[in-house]
Order: sequence, then C-alpha cells, then structure tokens
Amino acid sequence: MAKRRKGRAVNGIVLLDKPLEISSNKALQQVRGIYFAQKAGHTGALDPLATGMLPICLGEGTKFSQFLLDTDKTYIVTAKLGVRTTTSDADGEVVSTKPVDVTDADILIAVDKFRGKSKQIPSMYSALKYQGQPLYKYAREGIEVPREARDIEVFRLEVLRIDGDEIDMELHVSKGTYIRTIVDDLGELLGCGAHVSMLRRVSVGSYPRDKMVTIEQLEAKLQQAKTEGVAPSTYLDELLLPMETALEGMPKVEVDDASVVYLRHGNPVQASGAPLDGLVQVFTEQGEFLGVGHINDDGLVAPKRIIVPAAEE
Repeated sequence: MAKRRKGRAVNGIVLLDKPLEISSNKALQQVRGIYFAQKAGHTGALDPLATGMLPICLGEGTKFSQFLLDTDKTYIVTAKLGVRTTTSDADGEVVSTKPVDVTDADILIAVDKFRGKSKQIPSMYSALKYQGQPLYKYAREGIEVPREARDIEVFRLEVLRIDGDEIDMELHVSKGTYIRTIVDDLGELLGCGAHVSMLRRVSVGSYPRDKMVTIEQLEAKLQQAKTEGVAPSTYLDELLLPMETALEGMPKVEVDDASVVYLRHGNPVQASGAPLDGLVQVFTEQGEFLGVGHINDDGLVAPKRIIVPAAEE
C-alpha cells in the first residue's frame, strides 16, 4: 500500500510577492506550510536581493510549472553606476570603482543597444547547472567554467528615471534573460561599471501584478480561519489561480466522458477540432481541466501531464 502524503491535496497557483532577503525556496516552504499542501514548487527562482512575482504551484499544479519557466517576464531594476561587483548586484564583492562621467544622453544611447534580440553569456552566479552543479557554487570557490551564450530578447526597455549615478528601468524580456548581466554589460559599455541595487519582478507571462499576495496576507487569511473556527481552505483557497492559467496561448480541446478514463490511463484519444501537432490543453465537455496532451502521429491526443484525481493518488 502506497504511503499517504502528509498534507492536503490542494491544487492551484499562488502569485506570491516574494519579500526581500529570503530565498525562493524558503518562500516556497512558507507558502506550502500555510496551505498545508502535499506538494509545492516554484517557477523560476528569484535571488534573495530580488522581490516580486514568484508563482508557486501547489499539488497537481506542479505538473505545469515548466510552462511558466518558459514564458517571458517583466522586471523593474535600479542600476547603480560606478561600482562593479562579483555578482553584478549589491550582495557581491566590489571589483572596481570608477567615476561616473556620463550624460543622460550617453545613458539613453547605451541602453538602446540592449533592445531586441542578442546573445547573452549567463553570469557565473546564476543557478544554471554545469556537470550537475549550479554555476554559483563554482563561483563561490573561485572556479570559472565555460558557459555558452544564449539567445535572448528584450521586447521592451523603458528608462523610468536617471538620477546621478542611478538608473531605474523596466524591462520585458524573454525566458532565460539575466537582468544582472544586462546591468553589468551596460556599466561596461558606459565605461564606469554598474551593478543591480534593486530588482523587482512585476510579471510572469500574462499574470497581472494586482493578483500578487504577500506571505503576511496569507498568514492573515490563515489566522482569520482559525479565529472563526472554519477550515483554512475557506479563505486561503480563494486566492488560488486555476492550474490552466499556466498554459496561456496553448490550444484547447474537449474530450467526451468515455475518453477521460482512457486518457487518465495513459491512452491517446480522439478530440474534435484538435490541431495537427503540438501541445494542447485538455478539458472535459463540462469544462473540467484535465491537463496537457500532445498530438501524436495518428492525430490523437496523447497524455503528457494529466491531473490525477485526489482519490487516485
């Protein structure tokens, strides 16, 4: 008999507003504890220095976290000119200090070079892995390892404020773009060096900023339920977004009741109106979300990430 997981089978996505100076994993564990969830996972770490949107997937929602990892994101950043650091942010050791002798026009001309498509070499202080270990672990030991330049795109870069040696910018970027690296490269282009002094992620995909909740708000909902003597889910679960919100832009298909059983047992099924290939969101005729399928060579919808009903876990 399978060992029963501790916690409750709660499914959905929390748009956490991650606070300053804690790791994404610590934030994840706090949210998981508040919800008393069996499973939880986040969708792309934010550094302790960074705040903002950290989608946390609970329960069966963890099956769809990869799709949020692959989406574009928007950040607000403050670049501090004149000081370059090992980590390209305020947590690193100072590498060089130079006078800031640039005009606003110099900054705007330099910033323009970062818009659009380019190649970016990831920072040694990123969480990307080399031979099974995160790059930052090598960096902390003073070891430099080879990194391949990656294709990135800055869809939008808006300068919000220039005040002496500080530049506030908002950037809408493709997946895998490192804002710290952009700021470091900008500092080198300006000839004075720069590092990130503030970083806030304000969107992931199409998730709106006003849907973010803080850990304090979650704890307040939990306390409210305790005070009223009701189940915590009464107030906490109303803050959850549906799991399918992680799949923005993916085509949708419906399958009949008979096909649901086959799909959940790993078998491909027919679905009218299905595309010729690629991934699809799968729903029942009653509108219940079943998960993600892919179109196989026979034109059938084959299961890829299918939700397991609580009774079957």
